[in-house]
Amino acid sequence: PKHILLGFATLVMILVLQRFAKGFLKSIAILLGLVFGTILASVFGFVDVAQVGQANWFELPKPFRFTGFSFDVGATIVFFIVALVSLIESTGVYHALSKITGKQLERKDFRKGYMAEGIAITLGSIFNAFPYTAYSQNVGLVSLSGVKKNDVIYGMVILLVICGCIPKLGALANIIPLSVLGGAMLAMFGMVMAYGVRILIDINFKNQNNLLIIAISVGLGAGITAVPEAFKGLGDQFAWFTQNGIVLGTVSAIILNLFFNGINYQQNKENVK
Repeated sequence: PKHILLGFATLVMILVLQRFAKGFLKSIAILLGLVFGTILASVFGFVDVAQVGQANWFELPKPFRFTGFSFDVGATIVFFIVALVSLIESTGVYHALSKITGKQLERKDFRKGYMAEGIAITLGSIFNAFPYTAYSQNVGLVSLSGVKKNDVIYGMVILLVICGCIPKLGALANIIPLSVLGGAMLAMFGMVMAYGVRILIDINFKNQNNLLIIAISVGLGAGITAVPEAFKGLGDQFAWFTQNGIVLGTVSAIILNLFFNGINYQQNKENVK
């Protein structure tokens, strides 16, 4: 019950700030909600700051820290497919940001985005981090904060690089309880879902095929998330595909779209109002 209370309190704080705060305070509602939730969690004894004291003040990331450089064909093929699916997901993020910022996307914008993600994924693997992509929760963050200028993004990039060299900051972020993060994520992922629905408004639903594509792909993606053991019998070699709702839903949507609509550009334009 205490964890539920923490998540709910964090969400309420974010909503209150969004409703009544102005200017800068409103733009950092998510951050203030996390701080409030963490302070409240410390009252309940859910925050352990010992790791902050043990962390170093400065340390440069070491390339290939946990393993040497190696090349595995099987793993490369799997991650190549996952990266392609991730890029498809990022395309949806680009469209959502286009709606928020009012910027009309061109082909060159997609090329720049894909290239940036490819470079980020490569650097992430070298410096022992996760493969980077356009995180969909940041769409909700942009919408909730109202901050849409490139200068702010550039400043955050520099700040994050500096923070990456200060282990104490990483340890400080790690003390935030999962229940508090859950309360904040509810608002951010909710915005992502809302903008996803908004994008679907442009689809021509008079075409029954489009309804089937969305129904089956969303059904598969949501279904495997709710019942992850459904494809367990296929073995671990297909786990990356059958146990990931985003991957399964995205791939099924692509295949169904090719089946019903083909690759004819003019036909695909007619499927959008």
